[in-house]
Amino acid sequence: MAHIRPFRGVRPIPEMISRVASPPYDVLSSEEARERAKGNPYSFLHVIKPEIDLEPSIDLHDPIVYETAGKNFHELRKKKILIQDKRPCFYIYKLKMGSHQQTGVVAVASVEDYVENRIKKHEHTRPDKEEDRMNHIRSLMAQTGPVFLTYRYNGEIDLLIEEAVEKKPVYEFTGDHDVVHTLYIVDSDELIQKIKKSFEGVDALYVADGHHRSAAAVRVCDLLKKENPNHTGEEEYNYFLCVIFPDNQMQILDYNRVVRDLNGLSERDFLKKISANFDVKPYERGGPYRPDAIHKFGMYLGGRWYVMEARDGSFDSDDPVESLDVAILQNNLLSPVLGINNPRTDKRIEFVGGIRGMEELERLVNSGDFAVAFSMYPTGIAQLLSVADAGKVMPPKSTWFEPKLASGVVVHMLE
Repeated sequence: MAHIRPFRGVRPIPEMISRVASPPYDVLSSEEARERAKGNPYSFLHVIKPEIDLEPSIDLHDPIVYETAGKNFHELRKKKILIQDKRPCFYIYKLKMGSHQQTGVVAVASVEDYVENRIKKHEHTRPDKEEDRMNHIRSLMAQTGPVFLTYRYNGEIDLLIEEAVEKKPVYEFTGDHDVVHTLYIVDSDELIQKIKKSFEGVDALYVADGHHRSAAAVRVCDLLKKENPNHTGEEEYNYFLCVIFPDNQMQILDYNRVVRDLNGLSERDFLKKISANFDVKPYERGGPYRPDAIHKFGMYLGGRWYVMEARDGSFDSDDPVESLDVAILQNNLLSPVLGINNPRTDKRIEFVGGIRGMEELERLVNSGDFAVAFSMYPTGIAQLLSVADAGKVMPPKSTWFEPKLASGVVVHMLE
């Protein structure tokens, strides 16, 4: 049973949405964010990347960074650029990217459900990143970054969403990569109760993207609970901001890898070593190779593309984690051949989201900064659910969800 509820969202006045809404905090570097926000004091980047208003040398975890986030957020509210809805609402968030479209419910989900694993996870979190998100939430007493949740398709919920989007949207704007963002307010008591009750029939929710945000929400809840002698369990800090999409609408793109060197091997010796676990052939068409099936990989090495296919018996096909392509590449090539045993911390490997294209892999290798690139077949949403249901975790950088939600569209206050 999934427990979600409506909330009094803080959001931009309609005429300012295009100036306020920004990419999420974790898709831009500080330098990119500083450039994007230049000349726009209303950009939500001033709230989620507050270091852009400080000296470039500042430590990103310095208390002044979080203080600046809180100051900038409250300034937007003071100037009435951000307003708060007078009553608790659900919101419907529609994303359209080319021919792909997905529509989900903006709500707050239960921290208790997360702790009790009714909201299932598929990634480990890092304490330092949790701490960063926790400090950010506390500086604002608000959650600005929605957690991206999914659930197995439910026709009843789809029908209720269709009813909700019959009215005029409150926002419609175009963001990065020509993604059209549309938001509707659900303020009908009857429809709110129907949506809430329908989600109670959902067996489980799954974190698709936002493990650190949800884990930070739990830590903030624990802290505020201890500080509140009159805690009831109904306070806003017992819930966290999320957008919930059905699994049949989710789009996962490839999450590719580039490595700086061949671990002391010549190209010839490298190709010989990887042939133990992969069938490797030059890509005859010459151009970039984007894998067209699971267990197939592209490799760009020495100015040419190769097609690699995992050999039968080189991985456990019955294990939901070991059978993932990202695990196969890690276990059979990156670790034993290239010596990258911990891709979370090894500086020799970097990860490239599929939204940047195959040409970006070529560019990185051709620049001389990297020796080899690997293009991946996207992890499937069914694979993600299977890993979470098994109580296991995926290797790092297994999924790249597109389109991304914008930040600053709806904020959840904790007080």
